[in-house]
Amino acid sequence: MSDAAQPTAAEVRAAAEAVKTALDRHLAAVERRSGEEDPAVYDAFNELAAAAEAYDELLYDRYDEVTPFEIPGEDTLPPYTGPEEPGALSVLIRRDYAVAEPQRLMAQARRVEAADEDAPGAGASGTVHGALGLLFGEFEPDEIASRHKEFGLEEGDSTLWVTAADESAEPGEWLEAPFEEVDPERVVCRFDVSAVFDEEFDDGDDEEEEDEEDEGEDGEADLPDLDEDLDTDLDTDLDRDLDEDGEPARLEADR
Repeated sequence: MSDAAQPTAAEVRAAAEAVKTALDRHLAAVERRSGEEDPAVYDAFNELAAAAEAYDELLYDRYDEVTPFEIPGEDTLPPYTGPEEPGALSVLIRRDYAVAEPQRLMAQARRVEAADEDAPGAGASGTVHGALGLLFGEFEPDEIASRHKEFGLEEGDSTLWVTAADESAEPGEWLEAPFEEVDPERVVCRFDVSAVFDEEFDDGDDEEEEDEEDEGEDGEADLPDLDEDLDTDLDTDLDRDLDEDGEPARLEADR
């Protein structure tokens, strides 16, 4: 950081005073709390965390020093303040994947493409980007989640939030920015899945690596057989999408 952009000593001192004030307010809120989920304690905690973080940043920028405190991230939801009898719900889902086997992914996409040569994006299976578009257009996200290994994907973290609303949104109202205005105080329940919660995650990885080594050192040697390995599963799925005349149904572009 340049000297011109560095905070002044007075700014660092003011930030330290703000931490002291926030610390006093937090203690006072804890002493007066009305229950385990007192909103006043929650607010005072956030104010203290913000003040401490600001001081830590200014201290580092000015003096290249840090505090011994670690500001914890939020691992719990704030107290629920939504309607007691929600008239509508929104379910927000995020699932992360790593493209572990690009060749397998594209082989699956080629099967979809072959079943409907006139489908939008024909020929896209030759790239990972195009293959992802084809597969997520053909299969429901829940099916991909349950069969991710068949598509050459590796699961990462996932989270599901159920949020309450007073009434349903108007058609098309939030489509331009579907995740922009999520109010955590209206979350009815939340479910998280992550490797950090799995105490046996590392051991499981070691076992999988050993199994892969036993199967052969050169993983690319099996790539030419991918289409044959996937025929049975994909034929079953693609048959479900045939129309009444026996012709492949077109992919849904906006599922």
